[in-house]
Amino acid sequence: MKDYDQLLSQLPENSGVLICGHGSRAKIAEEEFSLLAKGLRQRFPQLKIEYGFLEYSAPNIHMALDRLREQGVENILAVPGMLFAATHAKNDIPSVLTTYQQKYPTLNIEYGRELGLHNEMLLAFQQRILESLGYDQIPETGSLYDTMLVVVGRGTSVTEANAEAAKLTRMVSENLGFGWSETVYSGVTYPSVGRGLEMACKLGFKKVVVAPYFLFGGRLIDRIYAYVDSVAEQQTDVQFIKADYLRDQSHVLNTFITRISEIQHQAQSHNDQLTLMEDFKRRLAAGEVDIHHHHAEFQPDHSHDHPHGHSHDHSHGHSHDHSHGHSHDHSHDHSHDHGHHHAPYKHIAHPHGPRTMINDNICCCFMRQFPQHVIDEEKAIKEEQDRIPTCKRR
Repeated sequence: MKDYDQLLSQLPENSGVLICGHGSRAKIAEEEFSLLAKGLRQRFPQLKIEYGFLEYSAPNIHMALDRLREQGVENILAVPGMLFAATHAKNDIPSVLTTYQQKYPTLNIEYGRELGLHNEMLLAFQQRILESLGYDQIPETGSLYDTMLVVVGRGTSVTEANAEAAKLTRMVSENLGFGWSETVYSGVTYPSVGRGLEMACKLGFKKVVVAPYFLFGGRLIDRIYAYVDSVAEQQTDVQFIKADYLRDQSHVLNTFITRISEIQHQAQSHNDQLTLMEDFKRRLAAGEVDIHHHHAEFQPDHSHDHPHGHSHDHSHGHSHDHSHGHSHDHSHDHSHDHGHHHAPYKHIAHPHGPRTMINDNICCCFMRQFPQHVIDEEKAIKEEQDRIPTCKRR
């Protein structure tokens, strides 16, 4: 890490760092994301460091770029604050950066990699799991053979990102020596958290650690823990242990420093390899980019009927009609038009996937993908939960 620290310490005065997040309706996620920037500023007090979100939260990425530019920054190193290379990291964030760069062509904006399965991220995750079990270091071999590990990934329509979560599970399980391990997902793939836990219990382990591989808290974390509690009520002979999520742990900050330094190192190497920004612009020009978020960034109007028109002048060759409705007056007819769209997922009706969450009265942006017969089938076999759906909470 010393070499990376030294590289960042030697950045020119007109350089700045931007950490790009997704954004959340949950205030805790916004607050915890800001701790990343705070932690990096403490490590590099001479550096200009800002953070911004794609949507829901303030400041948005454009606002953060404004702040850097107003501080005299001309060279921006932007990194996605995301665990895996799904659509947000690969397309949505660089699209916003490209739009801004077109507006201020004298700016140089370079883009870095997602956090990924860097060794420091593995150490961060393992530490959270060990903490949940009361260990401060990896126990003696065999100590956890009676315990099962269930890793909860975000889950996306990008197969490779889902596979990375499964790979993470195997690596951590083997490193720590669990008796068995499984991967479940909170998003648009299978198995879902609830169904995955139900099936995991059939293996006979009496102690199960459930570890969410998430950076920050919020409604997804609350939902995951709620599923654990629900299954625990039915499986009274199984001890469920809920591990904490990652936050701004030192190993996570180390990974960010590495990713930022990689951008600078590539810029100094002067090789013929395309940078990530150059590769995005190439894919954009070739028509290979599908922007799912449509730049649905935060607007400073908190009226919650969100009438904003979002006329961001996105002249990328694909006309985003940013009307975004956002009335949020849904009677749960599953239209769920939240201003962003997930890629179609071919296994949306998988018997152990997101269809198992239909009657949990939660808000999922992929609900529109369900065929009506799937909705009808799930409603026929499972009673709808009597609680306020996530999308109606303020």
